[in-house]
Amino acid sequence: MGNPSDQRAGLLYGFAAYGMWGILPLYWHLLEDTSPAEVLAHRMVWSLPTALLLLVALRRWSWIRPLLRQPKKLGLVALAAAAISLNWGLFIWSVSVGRVLESSLGYFINPLVSIAFGVLLLRERLRPAQWTAVAIGAVAVAVLSIGYGQVPWLSIALALCFATYGLIKKHIQLDGVDGFSAETAVQFLPALGFLVYLGVTGESGFTTGGTGHALLLAFSGLVTAVPLIFFGSAAVRLPLSTIGLLQYLAPVLMFLLGLLAFHEEMPPERWAGFILVWAALTLLTWDALRTRQQSRSRLRTAALQAAEQETAERDAAEQETAESTATAASPSPKP
Repeated sequence: MGNPSDQRAGLLYGFAAYGMWGILPLYWHLLEDTSPAEVLAHRMVWSLPTALLLLVALRRWSWIRPLLRQPKKLGLVALAAAAISLNWGLFIWSVSVGRVLESSLGYFINPLVSIAFGVLLLRERLRPAQWTAVAIGAVAVAVLSIGYGQVPWLSIALALCFATYGLIKKHIQLDGVDGFSAETAVQFLPALGFLVYLGVTGESGFTTGGTGHALLLAFSGLVTAVPLIFFGSAAVRLPLSTIGLLQYLAPVLMFLLGLLAFHEEMPPERWAGFILVWAALTLLTWDALRTRQQSRSRLRTAALQAAEQETAERDAAEQETAESTATAASPSPKP
């Protein structure tokens, strides 16, 4: 897929995208004096002008009119916007209450939830290794429930809403920038209305937190858009298997931040649960890479067999032509 320089660039873009997503808790932590609901609203509001600037720079307008003529697709865009809004809101809240480790777990188990969606909603068939990984994930949730003293609902909710978002995006079929623009357009008015309400009631932190604080809120749209742009650039340059491996970088960084920067507790039961999740993901990754290699081998074998058959048929045809020519050129017997 592509030349080596393209793949190197794709890896850089991929590391940048997932790396930025992984350190986002640091950004939201800077805004801890503002309520998570207001931070979320600012993220939605400032994402739209960012998206519009991107569309102007890329001259990407042709998709808008066809989308407006498809009510069903517009409904799916609204559902996608709701799902990702819930994901954003839960994540921002988790940082404000010191539950970054639990958030990272949500993104670790997201592939397992996506597989479960595939089985339950799309009637997909799982390979034995995938069934085993899902079973290990279920055991991990049980162990973590013991460790937390309750079901890790935040992790499960984050994974569920993000997997739902991914499922809806498959049906919308808009690329990264177009989809981001459509979703932020849906989010804009409700979020703006909420911010106006906060301003009228005197509860807004945008004008009372100082210039630096206001700039942090305003740049939340850019912080949302830039990793998405890098991800789109990586996706067109790298195989899906590589993208699948890179996606674990974000929750790994979140985990390290929760453990080392925010000093959240990790008793033995939680370590056991996380280790089980990592084991399930390792099994999934091994199975995906093995399946991809087997598919490539089958394709190479089939291509080789087709080439050999074509060569054999061509040789047979040439031999038959040569024999026919020789027969026609030989002298006829005299009477």
